Amino acid sequence: MQVGSVSLEIKILEEKDNLVRFLLNGTNPAHANALRRAMIAEVPAMAIDDVIIIENTSVLYDEIIAHRMGLIPLKTDLDSYVLPEECDCKSELGCSKCRASFTLEAEAGDEAIMVYSSDLKPESDITPVSGNIPIVKLGPTQKLRLEAYARLGHGREHAKWQPVSACAYKYLPRVHLNPDNLGNPEEVIQVCPTKVYARDPGNRITVRDELACTLCMDCVDKAVPQDAKKSFPVKIEGDETAFVFYVESSGALTPRRIVTEAAGILDRKASSLTDLVKKGLE
Repeated sequence: MQVGSVSLEIKILEEKDNLVRFLLNGTNPAHANALRRAMIAEVPAMAIDDVIIIENTSVLYDEIIAHRMGLIPLKTDLDSYVLPEECDCKSELGCSKCRASFTLEAEAGDEAIMVYSSDLKPESDITPVSGNIPIVKLGPTQKLRLEAYARLGHGREHAKWQPVSACAYKYLPRVHLNPDNLGNPEEVIQVCPTKVYARDPGNRITVRDELACTLCMDCVDKAVPQDAKKSFPVKIEGDETAFVFYVESSGALTPRRIVTEAAGILDRKASSLTDLVKKGLE
């Protein structure tokens, strides 16, 4: 992956439908944090931004219902939709290229009902990530009728446009274990919250999963050396040139698309800055 003039190496550690763990090599904390912030605040996602309440006899105010609907994650198509400020229509009402619309009509009979995100009827291919998100409970004879309009936005504007539900990284842990100088191996095994250590077939303490280390240093504090003159039995370091990322998507975009979009945004910003500096020096 290329970000500006920096060439980065990525290794996928785990990938599922809505999450990815990867190792980012050959960079520094500034670049790693810039990538994290871009995934959270710069990668656009679709969210409901305007709600027209036609009829609402529920116990919730119109504003509360509108706010709840804005937080429903929507499947996002970045190839078919553009940001409103970049759309050719230049209209406050938007068009089919920059806005997706929904309708909702629900009415309770003699018994109360729950209105879910599945009750939103899309007029395009933009749909809720899940149909099981509750919006409001309608009591007997209560009604809710509305129109909703979604658009692309950035997480820096509001959390509803964040494509990630979790995005974090840690230094790549380096666990140095000297079992021959460890006087209390069982205590070290037990104190680790992520079970980094285990017993090998020979009943000696060994490093089971180095990547699971959270750099909490509990094992270092707990370790008792058999000989103070020898090297310390447990030493933990964080590699400041390699980072383990954990990215969980809200479902709006795939985690892989979020990472690649964030990298592209940083690349464009770096190129733009380079051009500005060159012009300033001319």
